[in-house]
Amino acid sequence: MTNPATTTQQGGAIPAQPGPREVTSVTDSAVPGTKPGSGQALAAGVQGVVSGGQSGRIGGETAARSTEHAAVPGLGSSVAFGPGHVPGAVIPGAGPSGKPGSRPTVKLREAGPDDPPRYAPEWLELREPADAAGRAHDLLDPLRIRLANMPGKSGVVIHDLGCGTGSMGRWLAPRLDGAQHWILHDRDPYLLHFAAVSSPRSAADGSRVTVETRRGDIARLTPDALQGASLVTASALLDVLTREEIDTLAAACTGAGCPALLTLSVAGRVELSPSHPLDAELTQAFNDHQRRDGMLGPDAVTAAAEAFSEHGATVRLHPSPWRLGPEQAALTEQWLRGWVGAAVEERPELRAEADVYLTNRLAALAAGELRVTVHHVDLLALSRPGSGAS
Repeated sequence: MTNPATTTQQGGAIPAQPGPREVTSVTDSAVPGTKPGSGQALAAGVQGVVSGGQSGRIGGETAARSTEHAAVPGLGSSVAFGPGHVPGAVIPGAGPSGKPGSRPTVKLREAGPDDPPRYAPEWLELREPADAAGRAHDLLDPLRIRLANMPGKSGVVIHDLGCGTGSMGRWLAPRLDGAQHWILHDRDPYLLHFAAVSSPRSAADGSRVTVETRRGDIARLTPDALQGASLVTASALLDVLTREEIDTLAAACTGAGCPALLTLSVAGRVELSPSHPLDAELTQAFNDHQRRDGMLGPDAVTAAAEAFSEHGATVRLHPSPWRLGPEQAALTEQWLRGWVGAAVEERPELRAEADVYLTNRLAALAAGELRVTVHHVDLLALSRPGSGAS
């Protein structure tokens, strides 16, 4: 197992061996002008690390103490949009990123090292309960069986690609038995710190869970980077990859002999109730927008299933829809604005109709009359155990 401290690795391509760099722990008391134990203090502390250009190392106990008080994603805090948020605007990440060829939290293709994050923590927090409810529990039993039968393991090492604020770890770690070491990958150090301090500290059977963080470009993932890995996970990642990048991911996982659990890939289908004549046209325009710049969008999960199968893995697919009603009104509003916005960006001639459509849909949402199902698919690829998993 790796060092139990939470560590951060900076760099371009993901290295085979991490090289932790120690800096001062992020604590509320170290942040001037904020109240101790506040989410504001945590956010300011993380931002200080980012602007200072350093990687962070947070001991497990420090991280656990911070988690008890800070308003971090997934811990029951209410969503409070940042001071720059305009009411009625789309939170970064819910709609078009404004930069073709990039996903906000993962460095792909042409993203510069100092690009600001375009996935706001508020968006990731807003969607986390729907993600957790949607993920396919039926894929967990075959995954548990594979992990339990992996040879020579006293614990499992899990790589979470494009981890964002760490929602996958918060969902999965308490559902698996045994000691776990999570390696969180993301291009955004701000989100990596959120993920680190809010990660679970114990597994389903009470075994210890540790975590480290790495910055890097997952599009160049190699089997060497996954040496010793027990599992690769990701959420909402496949649809923003190209076919070549998906094949690279499949080759890395199968080459290392480790399974992959890749959840919440868009399926290209939404259902709104009551229905509207413009639903189908907006869906098609949105799907076309998802396919920009070679990204696969709704075709990604099929491409991934084919790629993993061609590399010798056994693949299982399972639906993982968002089911949004009045209780998820805030998420539904942001999703709806982003969905319509992407469709109009793809087909500007729809703007006039789409503006009226959006106004009417938001009115129905405010009245508690709108239901939305956003279809996703989860994929579990069980690779043949190899030298990388021994």
